[in-house]
Amino acid sequence: MALESSIFPVPSEVVMPPAAYWAAQGKMSFWGVVAAGTAGSYLGSAVSYWVAQWVGTPVVRRWGKFFLMPPSKVELAELWVRRKGAGGIFFARLLPVIRHLISIPAGILHMPFLAFSIATTTGSFLWCAILAWFGAAILGDHPELLDSPADLVHAVKGDFIWFVAAVLLLAALYFALVFWRARAARDSAA
Repeated sequence: MALESSIFPVPSEVVMPPAAYWAAQGKMSFWGVVAAGTAGSYLGSAVSYWVAQWVGTPVVRRWGKFFLMPPSKVELAELWVRRKGAGGIFFARLLPVIRHLISIPAGILHMPFLAFSIATTTGSFLWCAILAWFGAAILGDHPELLDSPADLVHAVKGDFIWFVAAVLLLAALYFALVFWRARAARDSAA
């Protein structure tokens, strides 16, 4: 999970569900799996944050394309962090692909580390808990998926699409609420 939350694209769908399956079989603790996944996610994110803060924008823009981070993706991520702050980090931690890149713009933009840590840990915990729950449910009925990581990812993503849609809807509602509150504050100040 530490690698999944850094720039290395190791899908969490291949890590958490098998661990959750073993937890469901009584060989591990379900909450221990979630805690280990959360800690690994935080560790990988914190390392990415500090490295991005240390190397800065010029290095990421020049060499990021070799790590699946072309300048266009980095610019979009920077815009996201600037506009959405800690709430954006939290929701980004729940979205595949975005989740392992969001630490980089947070570090480059020197987002306060405490806010970054809280948003990352909370989002990672929720992601790991839900992914572990799905993994235990899916693998409980189909343990043969443990033999094929590609089939496992496909099965989890097939059942997981509704969760991603719900996260996007909640994020949209959250940001609409923030927008309307800011607008109301501007109107009352004027």
